[in-house]
Amino acid sequence: MKDFKTLQLLDKFQFIFVKMGIDYDIMRKILHIKLTMDERKVPTLFNQSTNKKKQEQKNGYIKSLWIYILFGLILIPFMGFGHNYLFQMSMTYAMIIFLIMTSLISDFSSVLLDVRDRNILSTKPISSKTISAAKFMHISIYLAYLTIALTTIPLLVGLFNQGIVFFILTVLELVLINIFIVVLTAILYIVILRFFDGEKLKDIINYVQIGLSLVLMIGYQVLIRSFEFVNFDVGVAFHWWSIFLIPMWFAAPYELLLNGDTSLFTVIYCIFAIIIPIVSIWLYVKLVPTFERNLQKLLSTSKSKKEKKNYLKEFLLKITCRTSEERAFYRFASLMMKQEREFKLKVYPSLGFSFVIPFIFMFTMRSEDVNYSVSMGYLNIYFSMLIIPSAVLMLGHSGKYKAAWIYKIFPIKDYMDLKKGSLKAFLIKLYIPLYIVLSIIFCFIYGTRIIPDLLTVFVASCMYTVICHVFMGSKIPFTKPYDEIGDAQGWKSLILFIPLGMLAGLHYFMAARIPYGSMIYLIVLVIINFALWKIVFKRSK
Repeated sequence: MKDFKTLQLLDKFQFIFVKMGIDYDIMRKILHIKLTMDERKVPTLFNQSTNKKKQEQKNGYIKSLWIYILFGLILIPFMGFGHNYLFQMSMTYAMIIFLIMTSLISDFSSVLLDVRDRNILSTKPISSKTISAAKFMHISIYLAYLTIALTTIPLLVGLFNQGIVFFILTVLELVLINIFIVVLTAILYIVILRFFDGEKLKDIINYVQIGLSLVLMIGYQVLIRSFEFVNFDVGVAFHWWSIFLIPMWFAAPYELLLNGDTSLFTVIYCIFAIIIPIVSIWLYVKLVPTFERNLQKLLSTSKSKKEKKNYLKEFLLKITCRTSEERAFYRFASLMMKQEREFKLKVYPSLGFSFVIPFIFMFTMRSEDVNYSVSMGYLNIYFSMLIIPSAVLMLGHSGKYKAAWIYKIFPIKDYMDLKKGSLKAFLIKLYIPLYIVLSIIFCFIYGTRIIPDLLTVFVASCMYTVICHVFMGSKIPFTKPYDEIGDAQGWKSLILFIPLGMLAGLHYFMAARIPYGSMIYLIVLVIINFALWKIVFKRSK
């Protein structure tokens, strides 16, 4: 069997585990099995690009670390230049703590919350201390990889510009921070499981995964602009509540050792930076039995609450979906999009990105003397439609695709109502709320004069949804596994940007060159959109 270099390195420190009363040989075997299984796991960051060779992918986590190396470049201005350490290193550790903690929750919750250890290992003559140590070291190994990828380049810059003391101090503090983050996350789970059921915790983890994906997608823009920082002459005002700012604890030792600051707040922060991680380990050990008991909640399922009938919603639904079959499939698709965590993990980050990207382009391409009362920058709202191809593609897939056999027992002749209801559910439940919020903000910026243009964009988005559905092969919703999404489907999504660009280009031409062009374009699109939905979803007789 393959032996891991990390375990060979760990062997050199086995005397520490032995003195702590841990069976090192058993712990090493547990770690070996877990690391072997992890080679087949795809990290959260790459869940959006699953392909048929997913089963063959090895070292997926190691291969994903390049993105953390990229984001580590943001830290270079803070770690490599300037001597206002309290400000610079507070910013540095705030970003590091955020990225490490969200990564821990998104990718390693399955380790902290693994009930299989309780069901399998606890039935064997293995002490709970050894099992807990294996779990802790399993997480620590991967957090070490992540931290090294995130901080190696900034650390090397800091070594040359700030000196060896800065380098050694940063390495020691990163170790303490990783310990503190693992324990803090475990305590957070203990609190959640104390008051909520396992389903609520799974939902929280899912939303953290979505948030992490969204932050990293948007973070490229921050990376591009991060090197504009050149002056760190920032004054820090201390207040009593500053003592609760965790990044400042770990920034204070730099002020003490490198700048000779011996003020009261600096000394208190330094004490916290050392004592709190050590105390947190002791607290974690004490709370482990409670944690293990509460993990049993993950095996239970919460009772679904029956929603009260909303007559207004029912009335609007009857207008939107004309047949009872279409309304039934609309409700079904709405529940699937709401409850299936894998679908949300793949679609919701893109939904958030579609909300942000119109503003990114609007402020990137604006001139200094822009006049919003006559500007056509509101057409950047077309970028919100980037979510539509990927969402329509994902509608054809599901993690529970094997249950699609139920379609065969329905007394229906074709699946047009199912497809039509699912597309309308996507538009009404996901895209339209996003579009309404964007429209309100754009009206505030550009004025109410753009309302006809916004209506035009909305009609164009409905038409574009059908175009994407046809071009993607008009799959029956939720019948294919996510593994079948390959490179060919990705190319289709890229090709679909062409009709999107044509819709936006025609809108710009009509609005800029023809009197009442937006209204004419709106009327034409309404007619085409109505005809297109009729033709594509024509029911068989």
